Amino acid sequence: MADSEISINSLSGKQFEYMQLIAEIMEIRKRGEKPVAFIRTYGCQQNVADSEKIKGMLAQSGFEFSDSPENADFILFNTCAVREHAEDRVFGNVGALKNIKRKHPQILIALCGCMMEQEHIANKIYKSFPFVGLVFGTHSLHHFPELMYNSLVNGKRVFERGNDDNKLYEGFPIRRDGSFKGWLPIMYGCNNFCTYCIVPYVRGRERSRDKQIILEEAAAMINNGYKDITLLGQNVNSYGKNLEGGVNFAQLLREIDSIDGDYWLRFMTSHPKDCSKELIDTMAKGTHISRHLHLPFQSGSDRVLKEMNRHYDRKRYLEIVNYAKEKIDGLSLTSDIIVGFPGETYDDFKQTLSLIKEVGFTSLFTFIYSPRVGTPAAEMDDPVPASEKSKWFQELLQVQEEIAAKRCADMVGSTQKVLIEGKTGKNNELSGRTSGNIVVELDAPESTIGTFQNVTITKARNWILKGKIENINNGGI
Repeated sequence: MADSEISINSLSGKQFEYMQLIAEIMEIRKRGEKPVAFIRTYGCQQNVADSEKIKGMLAQSGFEFSDSPENADFILFNTCAVREHAEDRVFGNVGALKNIKRKHPQILIALCGCMMEQEHIANKIYKSFPFVGLVFGTHSLHHFPELMYNSLVNGKRVFERGNDDNKLYEGFPIRRDGSFKGWLPIMYGCNNFCTYCIVPYVRGRERSRDKQIILEEAAAMINNGYKDITLLGQNVNSYGKNLEGGVNFAQLLREIDSIDGDYWLRFMTSHPKDCSKELIDTMAKGTHISRHLHLPFQSGSDRVLKEMNRHYDRKRYLEIVNYAKEKIDGLSLTSDIIVGFPGETYDDFKQTLSLIKEVGFTSLFTFIYSPRVGTPAAEMDDPVPASEKSKWFQELLQVQEEIAAKRCADMVGSTQKVLIEGKTGKNNELSGRTSGNIVVELDAPESTIGTFQNVTITKARNWILKGKIENINNGGI
């Protein structure tokens, strides 16, 4: 099905009927006064947003939520398939649920998310974890209540994956995790097929949400007091390609930015091949758009970038970065890097180091290459041993730590607008973030959590700042 044929559908009334039926069943099966659910989310912010929909449907079904699986009637892990380490954690933690299921046979244990869209993973769950009663992939979220109901009523294991109908579903009840920071998906899936990445295979092709629906959801979040809203998409710069009317991401960003209120607007992830000057200009002129651009470059070597199927080169990346630096005052740049891609040499790696030094990133998300079954890169020759890749990795971390330390040191003495987010766990200390997404730790009353405050930076510690509020603004700036 072509992108232009993707249809937008509302969550069916039938699913809300299943939610009511689940509520009636759980009145009998619950262990306490009310049925309790435990949800653990692995991986990216898109998974968090999916879990918020699942929680919304469970809340509609009468569930309360617990931070522990021990007293739960329903346990669900929303899984991530991007790296092997995340998969290993899931298997280990699922195995630990066996004792809970033995003590309380009536509880339902479920797995969902990207891992479950992989056939070899689903088969392993089926054979090795017989106490898991419900498994469904990313394409089945719109009828999760029906799947859960069938599992509860029939007492049989329910497995569903690979059910991509290329449709986009709206109308989910959502139970957000935060009260002032929130995620707002604007699109799903990916068409890029980078050779190392499993996402297009487990989340499907790009599907953009209707602009008006996004604007209404953004306005509702702002009216409900959200101060930090992040627009989500595997490649937000591709937004609108399957929609009529010619809307693009920069235009969507401008329309959201025009909504009155006191908030910051962020977005991720932005693919360098589609990052336009129009987008940079929109950021520069924006009223609420944060001065933070997350632009993954993955490798500084053109040869490796070609092998990764990234569709840009070093020159193109630096052109857009330098344009952004020129146009956006106080810009904070962050990126993703893969170390040890199959066939990467030390000379290739040194080109990555030189790019890091040339750009001067605020921070980096760095990973040693992890092969994903079903991707082209998993079949490539990979002669460099893991021990050597680890040495490169440590060298990269040292270079970036020096850059981050200098950038933070340069901020000492300045006054920054900071959103206070919560406790650090150190005495009465709180932490917050700047518009550039830099963490600031400070002594302040808990009443400031969820508010904007003007903070004087007093000390720098590598990539974390220390600060002081001179005059507390009740209710924020």
